[in-house]
Amino acid sequence: MTQDEMKKAAGWAALKYVEKDSIVGVGTGSTVNHFIDALGSIKDDIKGAVSSSVASTEKLKALGIEVFDCNDVAYLDVYVDGADEINAARHMIKGGGAALTREKIVAAIANKFVCIVDGSKAVTTLGEFPLPVEVIPMARSYVARELVKLGGDPVYREGVTTDNGNVILDVYGLKITDPKGLEDKINALAGVVTVGLFAHRGADVVITGTPEGAKVEE
Repeated sequence: MTQDEMKKAAGWAALKYVEKDSIVGVGTGSTVNHFIDALGSIKDDIKGAVSSSVASTEKLKALGIEVFDCNDVAYLDVYVDGADEINAARHMIKGGGAALTREKIVAAIANKFVCIVDGSKAVTTLGEFPLPVEVIPMARSYVARELVKLGGDPVYREGVTTDNGNVILDVYGLKITDPKGLEDKINALAGVVTVGLFAHRGADVVITGTPEGAKVEE
């Protein structure tokens, strides 16, 4: 089974968590694209979706799924999204696709967060994948200096503007032994919109695509 086939297995397995007549939280990325395809197969059984990115919104609409504004939805039964890294405590690094802030907002209103990944995303200690930080443009240099003080090596993600009009700093060289503590420290820096650490709001369910199919951990 190829990596993409494992992603597809995980994406389709997440359908079991979608409630009939519900509005579904939908994330961003290659694994989520398979979930969106799966959602299209039951589009008549759901009210629609809240999306974390312009790219996912366009894909949902192309399949005929109504996309709701997050401000018009009090809560979501489930949010389905991927991760760039996930540890045994279900803390994640997200933001490789630069949608981390909207992903964190949608996750915040969801009763259940279902993380869909392939096996390569599981790690013992977070940080080998560079940690994305969304920053207001005028604060880029200041925030980068502060991230160096925290032990990281921040690199400006050239040519990338988030859906919110901001920039991304990717922080290399971190071994994240206290994900919640680091999430708090980085989020407290002036000019940071959010950091791609999902530790305070981790995953409730992890579905991993493996060569044998989807493995579900609840």
